[in-house]
Amino acid sequence: MSIGEIIIISLIKIVIVVTLMLLTVSYLVYFERRISAWVQNRLGPNRVGWEGVLQPFADVFKLLLKEDIVPENADKKIHALAPMIALFVAFATYAVIPFGPRVHLFGYDINLVVADVDMGILYVLALTSLGVYAITLAGWSSGSKYSLLGGIRSSAQMISYEISMGFSVAGVLLLAGSLRPTEIIAAQSGWMWNAVLQPIGFITFLVSAFAETNRLPFDLPEAEPELVGGFHTEYSSMKFAGFFLAEYANMIIASAMIVTLYLGGWQIPYIDLLGLPEGLVVVLQIGAFIFKLILLMFFFIWVRWTIPRFRYDQLMDIGWKVMFPLSLLNLVWVALIIMIFGL
Repeated sequence: MSIGEIIIISLIKIVIVVTLMLLTVSYLVYFERRISAWVQNRLGPNRVGWEGVLQPFADVFKLLLKEDIVPENADKKIHALAPMIALFVAFATYAVIPFGPRVHLFGYDINLVVADVDMGILYVLALTSLGVYAITLAGWSSGSKYSLLGGIRSSAQMISYEISMGFSVAGVLLLAGSLRPTEIIAAQSGWMWNAVLQPIGFITFLVSAFAETNRLPFDLPEAEPELVGGFHTEYSSMKFAGFFLAEYANMIIASAMIVTLYLGGWQIPYIDLLGLPEGLVVVLQIGAFIFKLILLMFFFIWVRWTIPRFRYDQLMDIGWKVMFPLSLLNLVWVALIIMIFGL
């Protein structure tokens, strides 16, 4: 395959992934509102279009028409840059998530991932760590004490939970022997899912993902009753929409990472023994990845409308006194599995 063909295929992948991501994020907001209405015995949005399916477009239109208000004491350049950083991190992370196996199309063998790189997991962890800069800079540049407190909380929260997340991922990397997401998925063939082999790591990563995405019960950087709106109190119009989109995009990437690292990715256990046509197998495997992703996103939304917010001291206690020791215990457990069974 020539360099030109590689570039064209990569561009097509990027366009497809970005389009699907924007549509998914838009409708994830709609589904969150409908699921929350179901949890609270309400109706939810059901006026704009059939059953309210056009509500996301109405929301975007409303945000486009809103006035962009910038506080007089704000650092205007940083104030505008912060939501751009949040969106960049959210969009760029999708590049290394494989949503299906290698397929043969139009005479080419194509990996269903934008960039199948050796350092894929490190790339994701590095970018998600940059996401906190967007929140911290937004809080600091707004010239508001409420926003600044939200940004500081986000920094402390990220430090507390990224350590646990890193140790949890280390257990996965030890078993797979690679940082490449496609090889991590391949190492979970059959029922060798990491959620089964290392349940403690799976739980610690899942809880850390809630903290990383600032979702309830860990949305202390926003905490409306305490900080008005937290780090984005002084944002409006499309700048606010940027943070809003980034939060939901990060929820999707967190769910995709959990599926990739712990739930076998696009793998269906022992599907190769059924003797199905190759094309059908690929479709089923892509469908399996999407199904697992939808279940996890529903879980994220369900938890938000079920569990109340933790206090800040409780958040720190869980991070340092519970999650950190458990993630270290998981690492020791994985090392013992490898030593005993020679995996």
